[in-house]
Amino acid sequence: MPRRIEIELTSSRPDGTWTWRAAGAREPKGVLDGTILPVGAKAGDVIKVEAEADIDGMNIIGVVQARVKVAKIETIALIAQDKPFEPVTQQLARKNRGERGDRGDRRDRGDRRDRGERGERGERGERGERGERGEREERRDRAPRGEGRPANGERRDRGPRRPRFEAPPELPQRPKAKRLRAGNMHRKSVLSEIPENQRPIAELALQGMQTVRQRLKEANAALAAEGKPTMPEQSVLQMAENLLPRLRVADWLDRAEAAKRDLAHLDLRDLRSIVAAANDAVIERSDACRELVAEMKAGLTTRTEEEYRNWLADIDANLKVGRIVRALKLAGQPPKAGAIFPVELGRRLADAATSNLTADALTDRWVAVLEAAAFTPIRSHVGITSKPESVPAELTKTIERLATLLPQIAAAFGIEAGTAHAPKPLRPTRPAKKLPPRPPAPPTASATTTPTVASVSTESVPTEQTAPVEPVIVDEPRTDVAASADESD
Repeated sequence: MPRRIEIELTSSRPDGTWTWRAAGAREPKGVLDGTILPVGAKAGDVIKVEAEADIDGMNIIGVVQARVKVAKIETIALIAQDKPFEPVTQQLARKNRGERGDRGDRRDRGDRRDRGERGERGERGERGERGERGEREERRDRAPRGEGRPANGERRDRGPRRPRFEAPPELPQRPKAKRLRAGNMHRKSVLSEIPENQRPIAELALQGMQTVRQRLKEANAALAAEGKPTMPEQSVLQMAENLLPRLRVADWLDRAEAAKRDLAHLDLRDLRSIVAAANDAVIERSDACRELVAEMKAGLTTRTEEEYRNWLADIDANLKVGRIVRALKLAGQPPKAGAIFPVELGRRLADAATSNLTADALTDRWVAVLEAAAFTPIRSHVGITSKPESVPAELTKTIERLATLLPQIAAAFGIEAGTAHAPKPLRPTRPAKKLPPRPPAPPTASATTTPTVASVSTESVPTEQTAPVEPVIVDEPRTDVAASADESD
């Protein structure tokens, strides 16, 4: 049975035959009759043919014509008209409920009870006999509109309504600080100068000497299980300790240069971690780091003062427009630990929080204000304006949780503060993501999965090429700066 293949013409012979081979391959190859080829065929052309396989090889019996692509374009013909264009407009008349048109005033038609019997209307005349029409009889006994019933457009007085909370205007948010993205130029330069069999040891040394000891212990255990000689631990550890100073300087330079590029917009947590890492004796003694360390410390001081001013300005702006909960949350997130809260701003913030805790306020409002005020430096100055008559269970639960931070609020509701540890702020909950089930892990041999560490000899180091973990010192600001506020009072 013939099958279709693509061939490449390699050369032509004087007798009119052509040599060919499979397109992109050496074999199969052979000779075909030139009369079956299209006009203009030349060496190097790739064509599709029908071939039959026999004992002597492949026999080309014909050429398959390629399909011709025809571009189909569907168009819509626009037929012009000789008639001039006449636009049409439409305007609907407004309906007035007070005007009934030709129907006249229905008030002059008299009472429905004086219209007589409706027997001539057929079955509709018997509607009065179907069931009880208590509702219709009751409506007939109502007083006319002029004798006590309100006129059109007027509503009955249903008593005082519950106050409706209107959201204050939104304020523009400050741009989010950039996180540090360190390069690896200096680290690659140091690794390129280290012998290849020692590079895995150097990469592990960046993660700490404890990581080197752990990997070395696992590698020796795997070698002992296979009956092979183990590596000298003391020699490997000494090698890592010798490589570590240069690697730490290179890693700090990569991080410090990346921070210098985004110093005006960098997150203070990353900037603090770089300045804290600069206290290392190896970095202090390095001539390449001395000037950059001074720039990082000066930049941290400037950025901290700027963030402190922005922090107070944001609290004051939210307080002016009436966003009390947001102002309280900002007050509990100072840019640095021990930040002094101004006395006048603290008094205004405490008065605004107290004015929101009233008897007619919604339960959600009570919970939001208490959760935000409990972690601010002015929490001891927050009180309640009026206590609600009935305390919902949700509000009681919130006061019991925050009783150690807001003892004056708990005492007003008859709840004992106790001596429990101070609670932490609630985190916003996110819906759990449904992840697909993990496929079963294929069984692997212990020899391929056990990481090994290079020895001092000429053996290579087949360790896992894991990226070094950068030490980040997170200096989160304290939420309890009440002591500083009390001293400023």
